[in-house]
Amino acid sequence: MKQYYFTLLLSLFYLVSYSQIKGTVTDREGRPLPFVNIYVEGTYTGTTTNELGKYELNYTVSKQVSILFQYLGYTTQKHQLNITTYPYTFDVTLEEENFILNEVVVNNGDNPANEIIKKAIAAKKTNALKTDKFEADFYSRGIFRAEDLPEKIMGIEIGDLEGNIDSTRSGVIYLSETVSKIKFEKPDNLKEEIIASKVAGDDNGFSFNTALNTNYDFYENYVDFGLKMISPIADNTFNYYKFSLESTFYDDKKQLINKIKVTPKRDKEPVFEGYIYIVEDSWAIYGIDLNIKGYRMQQPIIENLKLIQNFSYNTENKIWAKNIQSLDFKAGIFGIGFTGKFTHVFSNYVFKNAFEKKTFGNEIVSFAENANKKDNHYWTEKRPVPLTDEEIKNYIKKDSIETVRNSKTYLDSIDAKRNKFKIFDIVTGYTYTNSTKKHSFSYDGLSNLTSTSFNTVQGWNLNSGFSYRKWNEDNGKYTSISSTFNYGFAEDRLRVIGNIYHRFNNINKANINISGGSDVSQINSAEPITKLINTVSTLFFKNNYMKLYNKEFIKAIYGQEITNGIYLNGTVEYEKRHALFNNTDYTIIKNDDPYFSNDPLQPFNETSIPFENHHIMKASLGTRIRFNQKYISRPNSRMTISDNKYPTIYLNYTKAFTATNKDYQYDFVAARVDYNNTFGNKGDFSFRMKGGKFFNADHIAFVDYKHFNGNQTHVNFNGDYLNSFNLLPYYSNSTNDAYLETHIEHNFNGFIMNKIPLLNKLQWNLVGGFHQINVPNYKPYQEFSVGFSNIGFGKIRFLRIDYVRAYQNGFQGDGIMFGLQL
Repeated sequence: MKQYYFTLLLSLFYLVSYSQIKGTVTDREGRPLPFVNIYVEGTYTGTTTNELGKYELNYTVSKQVSILFQYLGYTTQKHQLNITTYPYTFDVTLEEENFILNEVVVNNGDNPANEIIKKAIAAKKTNALKTDKFEADFYSRGIFRAEDLPEKIMGIEIGDLEGNIDSTRSGVIYLSETVSKIKFEKPDNLKEEIIASKVAGDDNGFSFNTALNTNYDFYENYVDFGLKMISPIADNTFNYYKFSLESTFYDDKKQLINKIKVTPKRDKEPVFEGYIYIVEDSWAIYGIDLNIKGYRMQQPIIENLKLIQNFSYNTENKIWAKNIQSLDFKAGIFGIGFTGKFTHVFSNYVFKNAFEKKTFGNEIVSFAENANKKDNHYWTEKRPVPLTDEEIKNYIKKDSIETVRNSKTYLDSIDAKRNKFKIFDIVTGYTYTNSTKKHSFSYDGLSNLTSTSFNTVQGWNLNSGFSYRKWNEDNGKYTSISSTFNYGFAEDRLRVIGNIYHRFNNINKANINISGGSDVSQINSAEPITKLINTVSTLFFKNNYMKLYNKEFIKAIYGQEITNGIYLNGTVEYEKRHALFNNTDYTIIKNDDPYFSNDPLQPFNETSIPFENHHIMKASLGTRIRFNQKYISRPNSRMTISDNKYPTIYLNYTKAFTATNKDYQYDFVAARVDYNNTFGNKGDFSFRMKGGKFFNADHIAFVDYKHFNGNQTHVNFNGDYLNSFNLLPYYSNSTNDAYLETHIEHNFNGFIMNKIPLLNKLQWNLVGGFHQINVPNYKPYQEFSVGFSNIGFGKIRFLRIDYVRAYQNGFQGDGIMFGLQL
């Protein structure tokens, strides 16, 4: 405790010693004003107040300086400071704007706000071009709080989240900040070097705060918040908003500012509400004060986002540039509340006519050496927004807790508590952990949902297993050694699989996986029907769609990203296969219908087999190509970011050799193309096409055919609607020749439903789909679907329903599909 107070006093000393110009900004009632825009006149050197109205401006160029204090809704003040010594304290009281009340008479039926918005739309290209290329200093801070956090969620203990949660089950669970230098070119070229990174409670941590995804540009038609939101000055804004001129006022340079209220025409669409401030004559944006409801951005867990942007004006280049941005959020689910704020400060702009070639590349964010090792001196000097008392205490508390909780004594005591074995662990599972040596041993238990299932070959079958894991956070290495035991009661057989996985690093993701043993596998290795769905379908409807065979195998896989965007993997596998038969006719819902056989080719023949017993060796080489893949470089990892402008391509070649029956040897080439894009506010378009060709494969084993992911259960709980069909019988179109498989889907994300009265209150999304298979000697199989996603109640919306019609040489049938889509 003494150390805690000493550290607190030391931090306060640094705060006082290194502040240059500092003070507090309040209103006439003495209330602190948060996020006041403060900058040196004629420059883009600035800062903002924190939530308590306190500011620090690191400026020591001269001792005579003109400082501007700008705050939406208040009169901008300019103060000429004659500074004798640093640090210099200067408090300011801001007055509310002397608004010119909007008593303007609507002439000839024209709304004056509409005229201003029309002029802002006409001028937005000109205004946007002024700031389309720049360099700047960037600061970001993020804080995330939890309230009323339960001790357990779904039976899993939450604990105190490394000391972040107090006795009221509330507290700051994340606090971090970064200082960086950025280069930016519209629409999305970014080069950012993070000079300093700080995470509360993690002295080796790297903040996730970057300038990436902070460019909320209202000069564009759409502002990306996960969903494309309509800008109040979009080209088609009058289809979505109503405007009213609330007031006008003059800034310190006698420029007339129009305060315009933004009101959505329809509540359920991707729209903002609040205020936009427009400068007369130039029609540039002066400020943004807008709210975003979570349901409007189809994130019902979020209750509200509040975005504030302040722009400062430079009299020399006559450019209004954003220098302060804050994003407050409030969210909650299951009675748990979350609040937080992200603060962004842009300063020291240098606007460019053009950047040198190769300025922007695939690496968009990098970290300077020792970026996470900056001391308090550095942060006190460089941090443009002073910490609040809550943030100061949180840093000190978490840093102190980290020191204690990373000690061997503490880790051993925690492990000793967690590692106590209880008799019920035989059923629920058990884990022994050594946190100091960073390894653990686990027993899976017998009680989880995936441990028990039913099929007609094994009857009731039970899974359990053991695993050993060792990890190293510093270099990204990870090793797992595991075994899985499966026992089928009707079959009276135990099968065992062993697996070794090692990841060499977290940069190129190099890894090797070796597995082997005895397994019962689906004939379609993509496993189109899950164990849970098959269990329900079999026991309650007597539909045993899962077709199984036995294999003894050994398999080795190696993969890594060989260069940015190209991931390569190779596989070598030996299998000894034999067919299996049904061993039980048990069912819960009794009926006289017999089960189909385990042979998908002859479902009414209980003695037939789909292939002869045999062994085979296979080798395959595959690659994934992502064009223009961007990435964030960290000292110990790399985070990749896909570019939706381009498709992702997968290529694979497989060679089967050394088979018992030479007819089972073959060559196979396959390709896949994935493409996803968002068309403004018109929704998300998704496309997947697969194609392949077998060679020398006229008599190969049915296991090695190309099988398509059918569905006869009328449910899809995998959520992958571009990888499966809705009504296709599982093995009806399997082929050992050539094939082409197409999946297309468009989710309108409310674009149509939001405009239909009454139906828009449901907040459902219209979804259309098309699926097709082309194989030789058959007419194409086609499915057309229309349905709704985002179905649910309140904040829980993950259900989907589709009506599907299938055709192959004529109408084949129709049905309703129920599913999940997260």
